[in-house]
Amino acid sequence: MSEQQPPLRVISGDASPEEVAAVLAVLSAARGSAEPSAPDPRSRWGRPQLRSAVRASHDGWVGSGRPG
Repeated sequence: MSEQQPPLRVISGDASPEEVAAVLAVLSAARGSAEPSAPDPRSRWGRPQLRSAVRASHDGWVGSGRPG
C-alpha cells in the first residue's frame, strides 16, 4: 500500500501551530463549499390551512379539539 501524504507540508521555515491553523482557515474559506446546501424543508405541522374553523357558540370549544 502507498503511504498517504499529508494535505499540507511545511517545506521550509518553522511554522507555529497557530500559523498553520491560520493558513488552513484561509484555504478552507477560499475553497468554499463544493455544493450549495439545499434549503431545510419546512415543517407543515403548524400551517393555518390545516386547521378547521371553529364556530362561535356556547360549546364551540368542544369542536376545537376534534379532527376534521
